[in-house]
Amino acid sequence: MESAFDTYDTRILAELQRDARLSMAELGRRVHLSQPAVTERVRKLEAAGVITGYRCTVNLQALGYPIRAIVRVGRADYARVVKVVQQTPEVINAYNVTGEDSWILEIAVVDVPHLDNVVSRFCLMTETSTAIVLNAVREHQPMLPPRREDMTKPLAGRRSAKV
Repeated sequence: MESAFDTYDTRILAELQRDARLSMAELGRRVHLSQPAVTERVRKLEAAGVITGYRCTVNLQALGYPIRAIVRVGRADYARVVKVVQQTPEVINAYNVTGEDSWILEIAVVDVPHLDNVVSRFCLMTETSTAIVLNAVREHQPMLPPRREDMTKPLAGRRSAKV
């Protein structure tokens, strides 16, 4: 499958993921396009659903939430879990997944009693497993369209299998 993204689109996506607050004029300078040309490309990427929004990221600890946790939620009624997730502002991310668990949640809380209170909402439905996040090594990784050569390249230090 060939990528529908050209070099300009890829560079635009890279720059916007680095800094979504760039003006169209500055973005154009960085990718070597005129401001009208870059504006049109950004609009097309938005219309195609490639760019889905722009956001501000915050430091949860500075905001007053020093503890983050990953909560694995076992099999439970889908609609019920969705409802509790939507009613729980401490849930930062919620993923319905395959495997032994049905859900993986990321939550942010003030302290351990707060953690217990939030997790208890899900324990009423099914079994849970909670891990406190000690350190985030990578978050909000910018993504670009896949390149064919990256998909077929063996991992560093590993030989590709011979057929």
